[in-house]
Amino acid sequence: MPQRHSKNNNDLAFFTYDEKRKLGYGTQKERLGKDSIKPFDACCLCLKSFIDPLCCQKGHVFCKECILECLLSQKKDIQRKLAAHAGQQKQDKEEEEERLMLQKARELDAFDQQNHGPVPQYNDKNYNRDKNGFHGANSVKATSYEEEALRTMKAFWLPSATPDAPAKVEAPSTSTTCPEGNEKLKMKNLFPIHFTEDTSAQKKHKSLGKSFICPSCKVTLTNTLSLVALNTCGHVFCKKCAEKFVAVDKVCVVCDRPCKDRNLVNVEKGGTGFAAHGDNLEAKDFKHLGSGSGLGLVRPAMKT
Repeated sequence: MPQRHSKNNNDLAFFTYDEKRKLGYGTQKERLGKDSIKPFDACCLCLKSFIDPLCCQKGHVFCKECILECLLSQKKDIQRKLAAHAGQQKQDKEEEEERLMLQKARELDAFDQQNHGPVPQYNDKNYNRDKNGFHGANSVKATSYEEEALRTMKAFWLPSATPDAPAKVEAPSTSTTCPEGNEKLKMKNLFPIHFTEDTSAQKKHKSLGKSFICPSCKVTLTNTLSLVALNTCGHVFCKKCAEKFVAVDKVCVVCDRPCKDRNLVNVEKGGTGFAAHGDNLEAKDFKHLGSGSGLGLVRPAMKT
């Protein structure tokens, strides 16, 4: 007989710690690899190597065609929402005018009945009588008040009188936003950036793709480096060179164009697979076991 051990004892009415681990109970953590991280030279919209890159003031890089198409679609969507909002305002105004006209008609009808009609005066509670003195379903001629009440009657058992939930259209914002940072973005706030391509013979033989270097220290740019771009000329440097030379001399190292501290823009990137980078690159998946089945509620993975 095999020795009874906590890992082999599976005849209990509850799950042991080892059984929960085998079923994947709890929060599962996994380190994201290099393939899960967006490269620094990739567009934030198409996730491909950028073509004619444009950068916003927050450091998000896009292809020129991608960001123009995105801003154009946002403007069309804003125009559609503005038209829907204007249509709703016009409809609300017409309904308010119709309500005022009906109220005025009821007041005139009540005044006419009180002064010229043979029927006695009624208050608001029993005003559902018509001119002939009949009431409700026995009425021969309905008044304007009853017609309005029948028209606006809400009855869930009648298909024609089923109440509808009013769709309220709020006034949309008229400003376009950055698809990556959700801050206000205009076309005039974008500026082109220029990466210095490595044209050495050794790099050409090693890889078929393009590789970029810092124009100051000639270090190959990767996700492990923090990059800084100048919104005046668009040249990109590593952060060390930007703080050591550009920020001190107040001039671009490549084109000698004057700049200030506010012209330095930190370029956003996906991050690395190393803990020293400072980004939380863990994917979490929470699994809750059902009672006695081993299968339960699984929450989708959360990437932070």
